[in-house]
Amino acid sequence: MRKVLLALLLVLGPLSAFAATMYISDELTVPLRRGPSNGHKIINAALPSGLALEVLGEDSAAGFTQVRTPNGTEGWIPTQYLVNQPIAKERLAVATKRIETLETQLKSTRDNYQDVRGARSEIEGKASELTKENQKLQTELAEIRKVSATAITQYQENKQLKTDNESLQTQVTQLTDRVRSLERNAMLRWFLAGGGLVLVGLMIGAWIKSRPKRSSWA
Repeated sequence: MRKVLLALLLVLGPLSAFAATMYISDELTVPLRRGPSNGHKIINAALPSGLALEVLGEDSAAGFTQVRTPNGTEGWIPTQYLVNQPIAKERLAVATKRIETLETQLKSTRDNYQDVRGARSEIEGKASELTKENQKLQTELAEIRKVSATAITQYQENKQLKTDNESLQTQVTQLTDRVRSLERNAMLRWFLAGGGLVLVGLMIGAWIKSRPKRSSWA
């Protein structure tokens, strides 16, 4: 039994090792040569993948392209290793950086939105307070207008009463003067009437005295 188990382990062991997943490295180096062939001398043995090169010329028949490196070195490399856009690794790095930038902008936008919401809530609160204050002022203004209207009415009434009072005082003064005049006239008439009676009495007395006396014997 032990021999069977040992045999199974020996068989399954290599199988499990070959079952592991592996990947081909995306790191690639290309030699830079003096001429457009693999027989020319190598100037730089390892140009890394993704390096940006300036194209100077091309030998289509040989399958080589003349290029200039960023440090100014000129040479030839196989055209098959050149592409007209950055490699996937570079594009992935740019995309990742772009995503990070967008995430930062999104976070900033969210923060600003929260700030705006907070400011909006504060503004709405202030607006509500101002609305209540405005309503209060409107009520007070209505009361002031009511009181002012009453005061104006009372002022007009008092003014009219003052005018009527002055008119009545004038009438009273005129009536008083008239009564006094009538009283003076009445007293004058009574005085004249009394003087007339006295005068008549005196005249009658004088007439009686002036009559001749008759003899009692006659």
